[in-house]
Amino acid sequence: MELRRVVVTGLGALTPIGNNIQEYWNGLINGVSGAAPITYFDTTHFKTKFACELKNFNVEDFLDRKEARKMDRYAQYAMVSAEEAVNDAKFDFEKLDKDRVGVIWGSGIGGLETFQQEVTDFVNGNGVPKFNPFFIPKMIADIAGGHISIKYGFRGPNFTTVSACASSTNAMIDAFNYIRLGHADVIVTGGSEAAVTIAGMGGFNAMHALSTRNDDPKTASRPMDAERDGFILGEGAGALILEEYHHAIARGATIYCEISGGGMSADAHHITAPHPEGLGAKNVMINCLRDAGLKPEDVDGVNMHGTSTPLGDLAESKAILHVFGDHAYTMNLNSTKSMTGHLLGAAGAIETISCILSIKHGIVPPTINHFTDDENIDPKLNFTFNKAQKRDVKVLMSNTFGFGGHNACVLVKKLES
Repeated sequence: MELRRVVVTGLGALTPIGNNIQEYWNGLINGVSGAAPITYFDTTHFKTKFACELKNFNVEDFLDRKEARKMDRYAQYAMVSAEEAVNDAKFDFEKLDKDRVGVIWGSGIGGLETFQQEVTDFVNGNGVPKFNPFFIPKMIADIAGGHISIKYGFRGPNFTTVSACASSTNAMIDAFNYIRLGHADVIVTGGSEAAVTIAGMGGFNAMHALSTRNDDPKTASRPMDAERDGFILGEGAGALILEEYHHAIARGATIYCEISGGGMSADAHHITAPHPEGLGAKNVMINCLRDAGLKPEDVDGVNMHGTSTPLGDLAESKAILHVFGDHAYTMNLNSTKSMTGHLLGAAGAIETISCILSIKHGIVPPTINHFTDDENIDPKLNFTFNKAQKRDVKVLMSNTFGFGGHNACVLVKKLES
């Protein structure tokens, strides 16, 4: 069977550097850091005292208070970003076949804050179980997609992917495949995460995964820098409307770009550490190129997983050189996590959105906070350090790698009729 083409017709973002698409893009191209001291809880006894929280966000500006109280923050974020994306797509709901519209969402952790609060309340109580009746519906990782479908009446495929930091990229790949195989015409996809909590910070600190640069949070996320010491936890959501090409054309939709391919692989190496030679990262990029029917030299750049961890950045850089060869030196590589922090399961969504906006505007956002070259990373690679670069980009790749060795990446390209 002939596979159908899939395009992007709507975008929504809720990030530590902007609460909508325009604010997010402005933050990216201006090299804004979203890192700051944590405000959600007392960090006196924590190794890391900062994160990339949302700024000036009030959920009641978007959701009814009663409804918002039934949702964990990760689901609230999903609803806000999805609403922006759906509005951006400008559907005529009277003509839209909602049986053919699905929601495929991603979240690595789900309702962590809800779980933490309910268990803490029980432990501090008198032993009588007095759990909130919304405890389970707020906590489970699939509920965000459920809320989105209920709000709009979308009755097509609906589920959540969980693959740690690759979750929303896997969700986008699933949405892409469901549409091109004919199972849906439109899918709301993306991901959300709200792990800046006592449990989240404490857990990642215990793994020695987070930066502890408490004296200078804004420069703590340093992908590819010799003095990088771990990632910064971020929160938020990204939403994309994926749509079958002819369906979008028929209704006169504005099309941002085409999704040309998706790749997946496993490191099969370690529960948290990447393969030292980037074997899984090599495979996922090769698989993505093969799925898209593109050659390495067709790709203008890669939004790297680039978390600012000593092992991860090195392994990914090696993998890029292996896959792209000398062409890697002509590409723009960047890590927008230097600005947003690491949104875990939502990272793939907001970073793919960054790629899409780069194609639209002809600008590649920077990798900020570079001070010292790492002698183990090839200095001829262009990591777009510290300042955005103008470039007519036609094809971009977005990489995401998750604990457990889960790897996923997508290719987006400028629309060709």
